[in-house]
Amino acid sequence: MAGEKSRFSLEAFRHVALDDIGSTNSECLARARAGDPGLLWVTAARQTEGRGRRGRAWTSEPGNLYASLLLIDPAPMERVASLPLAVAVAVHDAVKAVLPPGDAALQVKWPNDILINRSKTCGILLEGEPLADGRRALVIGIGINIRHMPDSAPYGVTRLVDHGAAITPDELFAHLYQSMALALELWDEGRGTAGIVRRWREVACGVGERITVNLPDRSLEGRFAGIDDGGLLLLDMGGGQVLPIAAGDVFFTRTE
Repeated sequence: MAGEKSRFSLEAFRHVALDDIGSTNSECLARARAGDPGLLWVTAARQTEGRGRRGRAWTSEPGNLYASLLLIDPAPMERVASLPLAVAVAVHDAVKAVLPPGDAALQVKWPNDILINRSKTCGILLEGEPLADGRRALVIGIGINIRHMPDSAPYGVTRLVDHGAAITPDELFAHLYQSMALALELWDEGRGTAGIVRRWREVACGVGERITVNLPDRSLEGRFAGIDDGGLLLLDMGGGQVLPIAAGDVFFTRTE
């Protein structure tokens, strides 16, 4: 309807800022169970139980950004698969806004790792659960390395301060708050997946390179052929075989 405001318009979002907390994702889920209508950001100065994908711990000392966004029934289940790409576009845009102009290559590794010069600077974890009243809660957890980064990781890591971004978590969150609303408006409950895919392809890292994709039960190697129009990773296995992958950990194959 003409003049109708988007569900994801900037003024529709709310924000709760906390000090120390176990996990911003857990706080969002608890509020969802208590009836929160969603479009709620929860940020914390420090997490004591921060977590990443597959239960990995996430460094959560003061000085980094720890933020989670609660969505309730963000889209029909068949259209939710492209949401991680929209999140990646939003976080990319927020980080780009605070990095000084220079030679640092800011890119996205499928589906939503934010890389600076091929090193990871942001962890994103999407978690969901059905609620007792029939709704479904989905939480987007985002941890961005500003001043701290993990001591050890199975991949290269970096932090924004090493690339000239001397900003506070609050300053970075102000950019993220806006860029996420814009990305979710474009995504439009999954109806705008094509636009999100176009944006994602513009900042993609490693297209055409050899990669390893770790799945829960095995690892696959091939050439990263990009993503399809729904956001699935396309792994070129050779011999004309291109395998679409919905979820997995991607590592670039080192070549000497």
